[in-house]
Amino acid sequence: EDNTLIFKAQFESGNLQKVVKVNEFEYQLTLRTDLYTSRHTQWYYFQVSNMQAGVPYRFTIVNFSKPNSLYRHGLQPLLYSEVDAKKYQVGWRRTGDEIKYYKNNTGQDRHQYFSLTWTLQFPHDQDTCYFAHCYPYTYTNLQEYLVAISKDPVKSKFCKIHVLCRSLAGNMIYVLTITNPSPSGLNTERKAVILTARVHPGETNSSWIMKGFLDYILGDSDRAQLLRDSFVFKVVPMLNPDGVIVGNHRCSLTGHDLNRKYRSNMRKWYPSIWYTRNMIRRVMEQRGVFLYCDIHGHNRKQNVFMYGCETKQQAEAPYGHPYVFPFLLSKSCPDMFSFPDCCFRVQKSKAGTGRVAMWKMGINNSYTLEASICGSQLGCRQSTHFDMKDLESIGQHFCDALLNY
Repeated sequence: EDNTLIFKAQFESGNLQKVVKVNEFEYQLTLRTDLYTSRHTQWYYFQVSNMQAGVPYRFTIVNFSKPNSLYRHGLQPLLYSEVDAKKYQVGWRRTGDEIKYYKNNTGQDRHQYFSLTWTLQFPHDQDTCYFAHCYPYTYTNLQEYLVAISKDPVKSKFCKIHVLCRSLAGNMIYVLTITNPSPSGLNTERKAVILTARVHPGETNSSWIMKGFLDYILGDSDRAQLLRDSFVFKVVPMLNPDGVIVGNHRCSLTGHDLNRKYRSNMRKWYPSIWYTRNMIRRVMEQRGVFLYCDIHGHNRKQNVFMYGCETKQQAEAPYGHPYVFPFLLSKSCPDMFSFPDCCFRVQKSKAGTGRVAMWKMGINNSYTLEASICGSQLGCRQSTHFDMKDLESIGQHFCDALLNY
């Protein structure tokens, strides 16, 4: 009988280009670069079947492009077993022994590549398993989440879901408006809070933070009510659905990083960015924006932290100071959020990012929230991985910090 593993990645967000069987229990894997580019290999998500249990297999991905990686600092790949999910309700879990990330010499095209290698024993014979770089969150997951909100008789009263625009491939980019109906019928005195995520498709942890934020803000707690009474939330949960669907790590179908396009006027090529910026401009005219935050995952640093924007003049105005919100967030989740890791420099190379563009449009509290793909080095969470519940809790702490502000 043929014991060769069967690999698949033709599903939403899947990424794997080719596999070479080196020997009976060893496989060499090549990832697909972001579509229409020759680089950006980091995100992987693929299916394996036809395995034997209790035998050590070795997998080596040979075409990573970054010299440094959290796989050198404790990060482990994720494994999902269909048998364990069905029988024991066990979902994604960290896996892998003998994990190494190292420079290799396979580059025919003068590029320097890096390999990630690990061994593992599968839990069951003839199972169907999945490997991933981070907890997957697909466009379909988002659509199912939004359908549930729209069908909920309570939530649909204060959460309106609209299509902001369509992506290059025709996928819908959604914008949520969340606020309690105001007694006067007018709520122009409420300032806006704007949140966006998933401009980079491989940073799936940003979607789990976004989900935690939405679960909290759409809940029936007193604190959620108070937030909905105080602010109008404008939320774009997935800026780059095309990239998410095809399993890209960083780019849209243009082959460009959308988070460098906030100064571009090319509506046709970067619709989600153009329409988001315009929507924010309109909101600023109507009611003012208290805070803008774009949520990301970080592949080289640990902890959760923020990037803000600071000028020399701001030192005199402590209340609106960009340090305040990240500082409050660090107090709300001290075991995950690191204030010393925050940075408030505005670099020239970042001029096209959402954070810098919104700051230049006049939003003082303009941030990028970064969560490590790996985990925390803080407090009682030192050297632990973030799981989905941790990521969701960061979204909840974000709400707490807003209230404390």
